Amino acid sequence: MMNSIGRRRVAAFGLALTTAACGSGGTTGEGEQVSHIKRAETPKSEFNAEEIEATLDALVAELNEGALEPMQMAILLKEIGGFFTPITTGANRAMGELGVTGNVLGANGQGAVAQGEQIEQAVADGAEGIGVSPFGEATAAGINEAIDSGVPVVTLDTDANGSKRSIYVGTISASAGVTAGETLLALLPPAPGTVVIHGAGDPFWVDGMNRMQGARGVLEGAGYKIVVRPIDWSPQGELADVEAMRAQIETADPPVVGLLGLHNVSYRCAMATEAAGATELPVVAFDYEPKTVEYMRRGLIKATHAQRQYYAGYLVPYILYGIKMIGLDATRAIFAPRISDESRLNVGLDVVPWDKVDEYNTFLDSIGVTQ
Repeated sequence: MMNSIGRRRVAAFGLALTTAACGSGGTTGEGEQVSHIKRAETPKSEFNAEEIEATLDALVAELNEGALEPMQMAILLKEIGGFFTPITTGANRAMGELGVTGNVLGANGQGAVAQGEQIEQAVADGAEGIGVSPFGEATAAGINEAIDSGVPVVTLDTDANGSKRSIYVGTISASAGVTAGETLLALLPPAPGTVVIHGAGDPFWVDGMNRMQGARGVLEGAGYKIVVRPIDWSPQGELADVEAMRAQIETADPPVVGLLGLHNVSYRCAMATEAAGATELPVVAFDYEPKTVEYMRRGLIKATHAQRQYYAGYLVPYILYGIKMIGLDATRAIFAPRISDESRLNVGLDVVPWDKVDEYNTFLDSIGVTQ
């Protein structure tokens, strides 16, 4: 949580950003065209995404070589608030630095239909680029219509693989699973042993299954037996998950040597070790939920993997502006070290050890992010 000192620091950082935006590329809020993009300096931290920062600087340098133009864009998210708060912060900050005009909008709980209407409206209003966090393939038709009308679309957080979108920006699930598996592996005793994975159980949940397979491959490759507890998302799911994993801890053969949670309810793994009286087992989690942080402070979760929502939101306006000014191929070339499959830009993860919670909170405060 952000304390009062953090809020004052963020307010000062925000003022600096506003000042920078008024002297940056594109147009100001009043439509006055200016000639130079200047990114506000990100406060230094061990959690800085240095490769992303360096790549953005390279893009800005390329853009500043030419004449800059005004641009209108729209960033359309599933919702405003919660998980999407850091995305909103990043997107607004980038648009301010670029001096472009545009809005960040949520679908207001109305789903893919409302989002499709928002895409259509953005095109009608003159958007020259759209960033969207799509409701999967259900949003693909709207994305394709925008692209067919000449408006490039970048997806973020979730993808619509079947669409014509230019680039996806966010977490790559299989890669994230590998990272999580490697984090737990470093904490385990030598094989043999059983690892409990708390993750996807629905084969239609592609990202969840990809994350699961990435982690599973690392741990099975190291000689461990894997047992999976599919996440129960029902209102009674927490109790059911804890009881099921408690039973796995008590009955597994060979004995359980660690637990890995791959989604935002990963803290249930720590609850299961408490229920089984086995709090010595290492638990590794995913996302940065308040309950996860609580168990980290108690030493019952040894590390978690925080998705970089802020960077996903921050990158999209820069990519859209790059596409307009230097073209899609040139923009992709600059980001090539982080792009897989020619079109998926991996923002990576922050691996946060249990004893670095305060340092990570300080980093989040410094960039104006709460999660």
